[in-house]
Formats: sequence, C-alpha cells, structure tokens
Amino acid sequence: MNHPNAVPGTRDVSIAQIETAINVWRNRNPAISDEEVMVLCAEARCLATLYGDMIFTRASVVPRETLTEAQLAALAGAQA
Repeated sequence: MNHPNAVPGTRDVSIAQIETAINVWRNRNPAISDEEVMVLCAEARCLATLYGDMIFTRASVVPRETLTEAQLAALAGAQA
C-alpha cells in the first residue's frame, strides 16, 4: 500500500489529496463528540487510516490501484 518512492502521476494519489478529502468529509458530516470520544464518519475514517499509514512510512503518494473500494469511493465522493 505504501510506496514512498512512487512518482506522482495520474495513477498516484498524493497525501495532500487524501487530507483534502478527509476535510471535505469532516465538513459534510461533522464528528459526533462527547467529552472523551470523537467519531469520524466512515468515509473520513477509512481515509484517515490511509493517511496515518502514509505519514508513518513517509509516503507522499500511493498508487491508486492499491486503494480499497471504500477508499476510492470516499475520494470520489469528496470530489462530487
């Protein structure tokens, strides 16, 4: 899933694109929060997992083909 040396291109998804999509979903479906727990919507949550993995491995892009159906749907939905 993580390819730190991938060359950005049309088939790659950048960490900035992931972050932007997470923020779109957070604005559309604000997190449910109480004093101790904050829950993201499913779309933001699946992208947040990918985002965290990319940060951990220092990947700036990932090939689109490595994303799950849920991640692809969340990215596409954020652009709609």
